[in-house]
Amino acid sequence: MNRETTQIGVAGAGSMGTGIAQLAAMAGFQVRLFARRAAAFDKALQGMAASLAKLHEKGLITEEPTVILARISCCHDLAELSDCDLVIEAIAEQLELKSELLRSIGAALGKDAILASSTSSISITALGQASGIPERFVGMHFMNPVPLMEVVELISGDQTSLKTINFAQQMVLALGKQFVCSKDQPGFIITRLLCVLINEAFEMLQAGVASAEEIDSAMQLGAHHPMGPLALADMIGLDVILAAMKTMETGMESCKYAASPLLREYVAQGRLGRKSGQGVYLYPAQVNPQ
Repeated sequence: MNRETTQIGVAGAGSMGTGIAQLAAMAGFQVRLFARRAAAFDKALQGMAASLAKLHEKGLITEEPTVILARISCCHDLAELSDCDLVIEAIAEQLELKSELLRSIGAALGKDAILASSTSSISITALGQASGIPERFVGMHFMNPVPLMEVVELISGDQTSLKTINFAQQMVLALGKQFVCSKDQPGFIITRLLCVLINEAFEMLQAGVASAEEIDSAMQLGAHHPMGPLALADMIGLDVILAAMKTMETGMESCKYAASPLLREYVAQGRLGRKSGQGVYLYPAQVNPQ
């Protein structure tokens, strides 16, 4: 895969889209980041600059951050993604919003381009149909923080072609990650397992079984988890966890995936985790997990 000529588009300048754009630029690809507002791109650029500076300081990357950032350009019109070889959608976990955006991108792309979604739980078959190019549509679920996590879930829809999934596999490897393949089931592999654990931690916290710190420490020390489930939820975003739980509860038709009342309460209060400054824990300004 030629990094100098392969153009990657990323639609969405939130934490996930920013992470994917940064990863692709770190791997040597030219990246076009779609953001509807200039302010959103400026914020994304600041976040990427801070992340790259930390990685460089720790010796995790040798290339200068300014060189990496120079590979990322911004666009505010979806038509500017038309010459990309791959476009990855990375907006909020809402079927209607994703479907509308994917439909517009699918209509703009060239006949050989691949379109992907970074959804953590929504049906790839449904999103592929919405895109209008289901044979060239694939799920590419990146983990947060994207530059640091080692795996990407690949999910085929009912009409995803073998050529498309092969391209996605090659792209993941070119980005320096490993891939696992999942069937198109709500939550796929990682979200389905992880959200149940996180949700149970919220149930325990609400019931007073233990404090948040004790729950997290127990899993770190007793199960060798690098981060406790509640701290992890804050890093992912409580709104993201809640959206995934709702998708799985509906898709699996099981109360096992019913979201904890405490999780719902925190999201309703705007306590979304690190990105809002408070979730289960309080965070100082400008916390960047990368």
